[in-house]
Amino acid sequence: MFRTMMAERSAEALRRDRLLAAIALFAGLGVAVATPFALQAGAGFFLPVSAALVIAIALVPMLEWLERRGVPSPLAAFVSIVTFLGAANAAIAAIVVPASRWFALLPERVVRIRHNLRPLIELYTSLDRFISNTSATFMHPKAGVRTVTLETPNSLLDIVASSAPVAIVQMFFGVLVVYFFLAGWTRMRRRTITSRGSFTSAMATARVIQEMVGATSTYLATITLINITLGLLTALAFWLVGLPDPLMWGGIVALFNYMPYLGPIMAAILLSLGGLMVFRDAWYAALPPLIFVGCHLIESNLITPALVGRRLTINPLLILIALSFWSWVWGPVGALLAVPLLIIAKTVLDAAGKPDIAGFLFEDGTLTSPMPDAAAEPAFPVAPPVDTGSVPD
Repeated sequence: MFRTMMAERSAEALRRDRLLAAIALFAGLGVAVATPFALQAGAGFFLPVSAALVIAIALVPMLEWLERRGVPSPLAAFVSIVTFLGAANAAIAAIVVPASRWFALLPERVVRIRHNLRPLIELYTSLDRFISNTSATFMHPKAGVRTVTLETPNSLLDIVASSAPVAIVQMFFGVLVVYFFLAGWTRMRRRTITSRGSFTSAMATARVIQEMVGATSTYLATITLINITLGLLTALAFWLVGLPDPLMWGGIVALFNYMPYLGPIMAAILLSLGGLMVFRDAWYAALPPLIFVGCHLIESNLITPALVGRRLTINPLLILIALSFWSWVWGPVGALLAVPLLIIAKTVLDAAGKPDIAGFLFEDGTLTSPMPDAAAEPAFPVAPPVDTGSVPD
């Protein structure tokens, strides 16, 4: 009788746990499906907040360094923000100002680009003519000719002017978020740790915060140093081959190198276009992208693995998924934030624990199990009742 009751209780508890787990699983799936669309629709709020939090976490080591030297937290936060904004504005000015001249020069250099690409254009024309003749043999041409009208692209100044108000508001909002985050960082971290119910929980919280800040700031600082060095070296090489505005191209290389895989490809395409605009020889115009590709291969295969190390090594598949996801949600800015956000999420999940979804779905007996028979053995071994010396009924 006792064994039967214990078996029924075990089966009831197992069914209740499975029901709760199924509800949690489907609720999590619903949140996971809805979150990207919510982030995309609320990009005006979520994008500056996320970018500000990533920048603030990257500036925490500078803030703590200033605080250890007696600088008050508000002043230390202000100095950190001013230093970051100064470096960022100098880098952007070094890229945007020359890039506006290249953008204005592009319509005049279309003839030179076509001249350099004439062999490829002729090859494409021959291939297109062959395909058209082949398809005309099996298909009847349709009557009528469709006319395509190409509009003149707007100038860079018009594009910047049309998006400037929104960008200024979002930038100001992001700066405020960074400042208040840094100004209250020490107090917020202390309150978060001391509010835990036990010493073990407080130590675990402190470890998670330290690992998150350390991993994110270390990655961003190391990658920034690598990208600046790569940009300066490629700028020197571009200057030697005679490419105008080498610092601009080095800045583009450094900026795009923050986006793994996609950024270097985009930088090589832009360098190819720049070489075709400047040089009359197509083979000589291929020197800038070839130089960059060679430097990038050395950097990505030798320098970055040696400096970043295995502690911050991330699965390339996760990086590609994060790049695709954040690029779809927030565009180019999302692609820049993809890896830092992935590091933050990975650090928190490694410390807090990951849900065993595969075990829930595929482990034997997790989802379905036959109803236990009344006379069957219990699902778990049950200790026999202790004999207290009483006389049984």
